Amino acid sequence: MIVDIMLPYYGSVPLMQAAVRSVMAQSDSGWRLTVVDDGQEPGVPEWFAGIADERVRYQRNERNLGVTGNYRKCVGLAEHEYLVMMGTDDIMHPNYVATVRSVIEEYPGVCMIQPGVEIIDADGAVVNTIVDEAKRRLYAPKIESRQLMGGEDLAASLLRGCWFYFPSICWRTDALKAVDFRDEFQVIQDLALVIDLIERGEQMAVDNTLCFQYRRHAVSKSAADAVTGSRFTEARAFFVDVARRMDEQGWPRAARAARRNTASRLHASAPCGCGRPRGYGRSR
Repeated sequence: MIVDIMLPYYGSVPLMQAAVRSVMAQSDSGWRLTVVDDGQEPGVPEWFAGIADERVRYQRNERNLGVTGNYRKCVGLAEHEYLVMMGTDDIMHPNYVATVRSVIEEYPGVCMIQPGVEIIDADGAVVNTIVDEAKRRLYAPKIESRQLMGGEDLAASLLRGCWFYFPSICWRTDALKAVDFRDEFQVIQDLALVIDLIERGEQMAVDNTLCFQYRRHAVSKSAADAVTGSRFTEARAFFVDVARRMDEQGWPRAARAARRNTASRLHASAPCGCGRPRGYGRSR
């Protein structure tokens, strides 16, 4: 089984190159990397031309598609049963592919796999932020090794506090192609996607094996303040709608979790909580 690793790229060349090298260093050879370049940084096509590994594919868009557009293109290019939508500035440990393939062998057909993640800063140092500590201690499920989750239990857990890291998730390709990214969401797009999949009956396998590094960059106060209002407005609209949908689904605990989230303004001022898709190497 081959895992499609899709890398929608825009931004820092050195960070992108580090991400690519981490894929090429996988202990399990069952992967194929596709880099879709949405920018015009000089020297990038030449760098990829020098990679003598047929598992690495590169293409540059003729015009800039933007974050969501390039994500959609990457999903459309995936050809194997499972894919990863890796962040340009994230790093895979050498055991990532081996870990997710092991989970798939245990849970054939599982839709989403969330493996163990550690947080790194802009310089690559492992850090422990307040947001990520809260995710681990307050919201993430307490499991010993590996667990399959779905239905109301998973929906309620994520609506209480979004604890997954989007770029680290391995997805079943047909499911991701069937449920598109929502154009109306920018900040909470990843959570909306996962909730849509859960409503369709899909499940997530959570594995504690550490195999992925998610990069958080420092965000200035002025940048954070600029998105506070729009973040809260978007999140509130999402949670109001999800609470209604959870009621219709007959999932009262999930509906209550959504309504509690709507009533709280904490997420309006907090940094990114889900490890969402980002602007090609720039945390949002």
